[in-house]
Amino acid sequence: MSAAGALGRVIRSAADRAATAGSEVCELCAARLAGEHRHLYDTGTAEPRCVCGPCSVLFADDTAGRYRLVPRRRLRLPPVDTAVLGVPVGLVFFVPRSDGTVTAQGPSPAGAMRWEVDAAAWRRLAGTVPELASLAPDVEALLVNTVRGFDAHWIVPVDDCYRMIALVRREWRGLSGGGRVWPAVEQFFKELTERS
Repeated sequence: MSAAGALGRVIRSAADRAATAGSEVCELCAARLAGEHRHLYDTGTAEPRCVCGPCSVLFADDTAGRYRLVPRRRLRLPPVDTAVLGVPVGLVFFVPRSDGTVTAQGPSPAGAMRWEVDAAAWRRLAGTVPELASLAPDVEALLVNTVRGFDAHWIVPVDDCYRMIALVRREWRGLSGGGRVWPAVEQFFKELTERS
């Protein structure tokens, strides 16, 4: 069989898998994904990518490359005084980066708003909350919700944070958010479960 024939078969196979109606596909190999699937964090685009089981295994130990496997750990924390980080919103997540910087991101009707956080302030806070020092750079976050009397602080994989951003965008109505967004956010937090 010619190389051109084999390549054509691979391309057609990938296109067939991608064209399957109503199904998500692996963003690396185009294999059909199960409802529950893993994510890789793409350091080049700073976005999570949906991946199949084999592709997630392929990058499981690559902590310095372009793609990093997003861990599954979730850990509920006691209240953390994030006011020292200077971010004036109550629904936010903090991500330490591989280069030593720390970003804060909060959902809005237009997507995520992003701020740089003082790295020294983050290190001081991590000195008082040891679990924060264990966050895997780029792929784990401190997720905080102190809106409307809610008080939740979690270490979560970044894909949970992006799910929360998508939820806010989907449910937001008008200038103030409407009546659906905050109950949906509270439900999101109630459904978080600890896992290692």
